[in-house]
Amino acid sequence: MAEPSLPEVDETNSPGSEPLYDGSLIEDVKATIDDGKTYLQAELGFQKTRASYAAGEGKRAAGLGLAALACLHLALIGLVVGLIFALAPMLTPLGATAAVVGALLALVVIFAFLAGRRASNAAKAFGDEEK
Repeated sequence: MAEPSLPEVDETNSPGSEPLYDGSLIEDVKATIDDGKTYLQAELGFQKTRASYAAGEGKRAAGLGLAALACLHLALIGLVVGLIFALAPMLTPLGATAAVVGALLALVVIFAFLAGRRASNAAKAFGDEEK
């Protein structure tokens, strides 16, 4: 039994064209370096675009956050005014105002004390350990 013969290998792209590979190692290295430069430029461009997009979105997010805080502030003012109006029939308008302002000042003192204690604890974390 005769073994079938393998077809001849055609080292060209198509009949009548140049061979598939006709370069030297130096040309390959130069082409690889050029490809690397092109990739690096494309990557840098992409990262710059991404950073610009992220910065823009961050600015928008900060603006919306400030708008939310402004609305919260106005809502709290409305709450305080509403409390004064609600308490006025029971305590007189001046008494209601004094009660609401006094309660708010008490909260200010409590929060300031707690904030000072936390700040002191944070400062102690960076203080001298030899004491």
